[in-house]
Amino acid sequence: MRAPAPTTSGSQPVTRVATILTPEERLRVDAAGEGLYHSIHRDSVDDVVRDVRAARAAAVVLSVSYCERSSSESVAAMVREFPRIPTVALLSELGPRTPQTLLTLGTSGVRRLIDVRDASGWRQLRSTLSDECGNAVQRLALGHLATDLDDASIDCWRFFQALFLSAPAVCTVRRLAASLGVLPSTLMSRFFRAKLPAPKRYLAMARLVRAAHLFENRGFSVANVANHLEYSSPQSFGRHVRTLLHLTALEFRDRYDGAAMFQRFREELVLPHRDTLKRLSPLATPFTKLRRAFDT
Repeated sequence: MRAPAPTTSGSQPVTRVATILTPEERLRVDAAGEGLYHSIHRDSVDDVVRDVRAARAAAVVLSVSYCERSSSESVAAMVREFPRIPTVALLSELGPRTPQTLLTLGTSGVRRLIDVRDASGWRQLRSTLSDECGNAVQRLALGHLATDLDDASIDCWRFFQALFLSAPAVCTVRRLAASLGVLPSTLMSRFFRAKLPAPKRYLAMARLVRAAHLFENRGFSVANVANHLEYSSPQSFGRHVRTLLHLTALEFRDRYDGAAMFQRFREELVLPHRDTLKRLSPLATPFTKLRRAFDT
C-alpha cells in the first residue's frame, strides 16, 4: 500500500524525491529541501525504480560519488524507462574519476548536473526540483489556457488551475468543489445554466491529460498510472478511458501523449465554449455578484 503524501502546513503535498547519496550529502539534501520536498534515501537504483513505479517518488537525485563506484547501465536503463521523471546528478566533491563519470552520466541520458560545492548550488537544486517535478504537462496546459481565456474571470481561471494543479486525490466534483470553497451543487448548476459541459467532464478529461503524460514513461504500466492518479484499480482506470474515449487503456497509451490529450481537452471543452467561459463566474457567492454589479 502506498504511504500518504507528506504535506506542509498548507494543502499542497510536498514532492517526494528518491535519492542515492553519501551520508553527508543526505543531511545537506534534507536541509535544503525543508518545506519543498521530502527525501527518500535509497542504496540502489533498483530501489529507486521501485519508488518511482509505486508513485512514492516524483524525481531522482543521484550522487556523482555513488556513480563513480557503480555501473552506469542501471542508471541508463532507469532514464530510458522514465524520461519524464527528473533525474539530477549531484556533485559535492571532485575525485580522480569524476570527469569520466560525468561523461558517462551524460551518455546515460542524465541531462541535469548540479554542483553543490557552494551555496548557490543548493538554491539551484531547490529550484530545479520545484520547476521539474511532474509539472511539465500542467505548465503546458495552463500556458495555453491563459491565452485561450485571457480575459476570463478570476473564478473561471481558479477552476481551470484546480483541474491541473490539484493533488490526484481531487478526483470527484465534490472534492474539487471543496478545494475551491463552493458547494458541489452550486458549481454544477452554474455550468448547467451556462449550457457548458458538466464540471465532472472537465475533471475527468484533465485526469486523462495527466495519465497520457505519465504514459510517456515506458516504465509505467497501466497499474502504475492508475496508482499515481489514485484510481481505485487498473480496471477502474480502464473503464474511465473507455467511457470517455471509447478506447482501451492500451489503445489510449498508444494514441495519446500529454500534449495530444491536452489538445483534445481544448478542442472539446474550451475552444467551442470560449466566449461563455469568459463570462462564467462559477465560484462567486450571490453577495459577491451583487457587489460587483454595484461596483460597475
